[in-house]
Amino acid sequence: MQKSDIYKQSLLELEAILQDTNDSLTCMVTINAVLKQHLPYYYWVGFYLVKNGRLEVGPYQGTVGCLFVEFGKGVCGTSASKRQTLIVPDVHEFAGHIACDSRSQSEIVVPVIDQNNQLIAVFDVDSDQLEQFDEVDQVWLERIMARFFGEVGA
Repeated sequence: MQKSDIYKQSLLELEAILQDTNDSLTCMVTINAVLKQHLPYYYWVGFYLVKNGRLEVGPYQGTVGCLFVEFGKGVCGTSASKRQTLIVPDVHEFAGHIACDSRSQSEIVVPVIDQNNQLIAVFDVDSDQLEQFDEVDQVWLERIMARFFGEVGA
């Protein structure tokens, strides 16, 4: 099955599971579980929440994550401060990469923007293999984040 088909199927599954809730925590936990189950190259998946002027670890699946990330630091902090998705084929080549787990090799981070255009979190996915993330991941992850956090009444 093509990666885009897996994401499409995952989004349909998420919409079915989450149709009766708009609770962000429930959405975050469920998104992590569904995507990690369907995408085998996901090693660590989770949300860093905007709290107290920095990013704080939120719901995730995988090894222990960093507890705090400052805006502008590492891949997550850079994505948050730029409000842009970052795809990093080799984290060891990203200046200022924060190694929460030395097995992480590649990463994608998507800003999570709510219906009021406020940054509420970043969605972070790590792989223990190089070059695992591309534009397909970006398009679908941005679509999933917009669907569950950026639409009024989602």
